[in-house]
Amino acid sequence: MDYKTRQAKQLKGSVVIPPDKSISHRTAMFAALSKGLVNIKNYSKGADCRSTLKIVGQLGCEIKFNSETDITINAKNALSAPMDKLDCGNSGTTMRMMAGILAGQPFDSVLFGDVSLSKRPMKRIIEPLTLMGAKIEHNDFKAPLTVHGQKLQAITYNSPIASAQVKSALLIAGMNLDGVTTVNEPYQSRNHTEIMLKYMGADIIEHSPLSVSVRKSEIQPKDLEVVGDISSAAFFMAAAAIVPNSDVTIQNVGINQTRSGMIDVMKRMNADISLLNKRNICGEDVADINVKYSDLKGTVIEGADIPRLIDELPVIAVMATQAEGTTIIRDASDLRNKESDRITTIVNQLKNIGADIEETPDGMIINGKTELKGGIEIDCHHDHRTAMSFYVAGLIAKQPMLIREFEWVNTSFPEFLELMNKICSD
Repeated sequence: MDYKTRQAKQLKGSVVIPPDKSISHRTAMFAALSKGLVNIKNYSKGADCRSTLKIVGQLGCEIKFNSETDITINAKNALSAPMDKLDCGNSGTTMRMMAGILAGQPFDSVLFGDVSLSKRPMKRIIEPLTLMGAKIEHNDFKAPLTVHGQKLQAITYNSPIASAQVKSALLIAGMNLDGVTTVNEPYQSRNHTEIMLKYMGADIIEHSPLSVSVRKSEIQPKDLEVVGDISSAAFFMAAAAIVPNSDVTIQNVGINQTRSGMIDVMKRMNADISLLNKRNICGEDVADINVKYSDLKGTVIEGADIPRLIDELPVIAVMATQAEGTTIIRDASDLRNKESDRITTIVNQLKNIGADIEETPDGMIINGKTELKGGIEIDCHHDHRTAMSFYVAGLIAKQPMLIREFEWVNTSFPEFLELMNKICSD
């Protein structure tokens, strides 16, 4: 499906943002490991999270849909050997975290994905799991991964990158091992795994924001609720900040401090942003976020910022084109390892519609404020966040743009157009 963008006069109103992808993945996986009955409220409808759910079913869990987003997972026993290969679709989270679950199981399994996922790097998870004793066959450190279940051993791993997927895989594997498994990171990555495992009774030790351990422990079946996804909310936040006369409230958004980099960066950029109705759900901090049209200023985004907003950087780049002064994004080379090379894709296509933007090896430099002309076709390169980012650019572009293969948005946010249409005035 191709989509033709349109300019907006203003964005007004409120939306309830869809469930958080990262947390949804974890609810399904941890329910499967709990050996009991878990009710999950507000599970993501995105294709990535449905891939995780399907694999959980292939591993022997019973799954019942009480509604589109409320499900019950019954993990009556230990996981069982799958009858077929395990399809992760487009989801790197599914593949990397499932590798941690499967490495210590008493059976073999095969994880594979679509064309895009098959190009993404898996060395970051294969190497530490191998240090634990795992046996994983791979295609030059890419999928498909054949995981030969082995008896593993606890390790201390000094990760060269801040990766919640790596950290989570090792902690999951470590829950079944004698001794203490520890992961140290250069910057703090998102900590949804630690929060949820602790909530479900795992013996998690957080030494510092950069160091976490797990001792051998069993998690207990507890009902779970998924908060709204700040990475999805980011498109509405950015849009409200750059479309004149806008005033938008995004409800029920997770504001976990390891994920709230978008909020902090917008504040540094002089955005008119407020957090309302703060609360806590299953250990996760939540708020309603109000954003109004703003006179934005350029900023520098680097270092410890990056793990807290890596998925939001494409739409931040769009927002930065409307900020006075220079915005510099650095230390973000991992953007090249996403569904597409997001640095090259975003820079080239923003440049094609009039942005003053330059690619660097680990990020980009954006000079604003510039008029976005539009009037071209956008190739999203099978990347949902690229497609949504250029939708946001289209709200202020002088001419419509045609975004090719816009259906990739369904990977994470099938409700995107419906919610945008609710608040958008032509």
